Amino acid sequence: MAQLMSRRSMLGGLLAAPMLPALARAGGASPRNLDRSRLQAVSDYFRNEVSAGTIPGAVVLVQQYGSPVLLQSFGDRDPATRAPMTEDAIFRIYSMTKPITSVAAMMLVDDGGLRLDDALATYIPAFSDVKVDGRPLARPITILDLLRHTSGLTYGFYGETAVRRLYAHAQLFDRDVDNATFAARLAKLPLAEQPGTLWDYGHSTDVLGRVIETVSDSTLYQFERDRLLGPLGMHETAFFLADPSRRNRVAEPSPRDWFDRPIAGLDDPIRPRRWESGGAGMISTISDYARFAQMLLNGGTLDGRRYLKPETVALTTRDHVVGAGIARDDLYFPGADHGFGLGFSVRLTEKPPLPSGEYGWDGVGGTLFFIDPADDLFVIVMMQAPSQRGRIASNVRQLVYAALAP
Repeated sequence: MAQLMSRRSMLGGLLAAPMLPALARAGGASPRNLDRSRLQAVSDYFRNEVSAGTIPGAVVLVQQYGSPVLLQSFGDRDPATRAPMTEDAIFRIYSMTKPITSVAAMMLVDDGGLRLDDALATYIPAFSDVKVDGRPLARPITILDLLRHTSGLTYGFYGETAVRRLYAHAQLFDRDVDNATFAARLAKLPLAEQPGTLWDYGHSTDVLGRVIETVSDSTLYQFERDRLLGPLGMHETAFFLADPSRRNRVAEPSPRDWFDRPIAGLDDPIRPRRWESGGAGMISTISDYARFAQMLLNGGTLDGRRYLKPETVALTTRDHVVGAGIARDDLYFPGADHGFGLGFSVRLTEKPPLPSGEYGWDGVGGTLFFIDPADDLFVIVMMQAPSQRGRIASNVRQLVYAALAP
């Protein structure tokens, strides 16, 4: 009981002392303005990538002060037909689903229906019996653990550990499961490590999606559609392509740069299915995701409607891993300069021209975004080129920040 009270006290303090979103750069300086002529380097870069054949095509948005500074399409939407890329192309966004699910959960926190220190087993009782190496948990998995990937739940499609191999062969995705069935299957497997000890990228956000269903008494998509996607105007963001007439707008990858097996259990996020993977299952467009990014950059509001409290946005987009002393191994995908918030990586180190406080995430299929509150801007790149994602994300950051006036 004393341990539980101590944990509640710690998390209560976490919630009681929010950091407001940055409105100016370090030292009180004003945001740096983007130079449109310098952004030509971003356009040139993507034209060269298409010409070199490293990517089939892309749509790129750089937005500052609430308006696009660069919005441009490059290359082909479908390399097989040579149909040109268009700004309304539909992309498989994979793990860029995670920030959406995380924000939906934080809306429930704002509502008072969910607490970060709640035990996962409160909502999914099967998780009360999970073990690590045959031993009981030192403490329960919490909602905070799900949000920051410290639950001990992992993925089975990367890494070579005994638990990951179990995940890979556990038939988690057999038949067309729903979120309740998927969570129940996961709860029968051991955790990779004790909760709260290691950042371990995995099915945490999928389980968070089931928690949202339990709290809201609806499916994950119904809740997100009614409370977030619909009001934001994200009408083309969903868990599969429901309208066959839009199939010709789907951006396709190069066959030589795609997956030879399902990623995170999804053979193709375009295909109709019952499983609404809160961690990797969505499709979207650049205009839809821009609405989501702008809402976050505004501190939780868009077009006069509030989705999150400003202190909740601040809490969500600051580090909860590095500063908490949580271990990171060589599979710590955010990288050495980043912590991790509640669904987002967060840059901790300022390395000019890259600022601290920037946050975002990407998708294994090639999509990526980052938001820079200090300079009041965000960047979204939509492409289907998984092998090029990391390299292009790094280069685009350098090019965008080089376009900011000193």
